[in-house]
Amino acid sequence: MTNLPMDPDWIFHFYNQRGTAEQHIKEGKQAINWTRLSCKGMEQNEVRIQLHALAYNLGVFLQGTDLPEEIADWSLTSLQTRLIKIGARVVRHARAITFQLAEVAVSGDLFTRILAAIHRLRAPPVPG
Repeated sequence: MTNLPMDPDWIFHFYNQRGTAEQHIKEGKQAINWTRLSCKGMEQNEVRIQLHALAYNLGVFLQGTDLPEEIADWSLTSLQTRLIKIGARVVRHARAITFQLAEVAVSGDLFTRILAAIHRLRAPPVPG
């Protein structure tokens, strides 16, 4: 019910956008925890919220890539807990550095395909 003097289709579209925005805010609060501003100074909290916004945008960007089908519909929380917040051991050899990841959340093959999807992203060519 509304008293907006607009076309019903416009009102329906408007409220759908509002609901979508509220879902993004809720997801940001849960996945990124961007409401936790525990620093004492205003400047430190400003930096902290900017880092949270950057993390959120990075997660949304990752969701927009051509990810493997089995994880294409993962939420930001799933992406964070299964891809970003996982333990790894860095092993340095004479000619290579290896990251040893636990295969609890994502298999080695799936992780390789995710990295390949990210690697396929290229900046558009600069007009010359």
